[in-house]
Amino acid sequence: MQKILFFIIVCKLVFMAQNPVFSGELKVNFGDDKDIKSTNLKRAYFAGGCFWCMEESFDKIDGVVKSISGYSGGHLKNPTYKDVIYKDTGHVETIEIIYDSNKVSFKHLLNIFWKNIDPFDKFGQFCDKGKSYRSVVFFSNKSQKKIIKKSIEKIENKFDAKVVTLIWEFDIFYKAEDYHQDYYQKNFLKYLAYKKACQREEVLEKIWN
Repeated sequence: MQKILFFIIVCKLVFMAQNPVFSGELKVNFGDDKDIKSTNLKRAYFAGGCFWCMEESFDKIDGVVKSISGYSGGHLKNPTYKDVIYKDTGHVETIEIIYDSNKVSFKHLLNIFWKNIDPFDKFGQFCDKGKSYRSVVFFSNKSQKKIIKKSIEKIENKFDAKVVTLIWEFDIFYKAEDYHQDYYQKNFLKYLAYKKACQREEVLEKIWN
């Protein structure tokens, strides 16, 4: 029993060292696009199944300032988690990526997105199935849409299979409840158990490596 507890503690320390918790308040106002443009900060939106896992994947990328869990793509205003999961609101679990465009590009973020999803699963992602867990790439301008289409074409040529990840024009993003934010850090052991049960890493390894 002591060996197991020691192993869990060591794993947690290693994980925290590789994924430092964001501390303190952001000094930048993300309330409008004017502020983002003036500080080289931009937003990107991706839906890759469980937003807890997507947060973890992007937070470790140099140039990513913050990732926020939420909902996008639906018709209901200010949806709750229960609305999205149990009602036909049309939303998908989405993350908003706030990034420094001087350090990382949209194209690079898109590549990170692909490596963390199964682009051939039209029913959801990993153990999470249903409309709210569909994979979606959102574009905010023609340039992003072009990058997305070229990227999909490369994947389809490589695997000789059709990518079912959806391409949607971005409209509005609703931030999820506070308990969903940084879940992988605040509830490390529960998150680790969930990710292991979903066999997320095993599936990704099989697809991409």
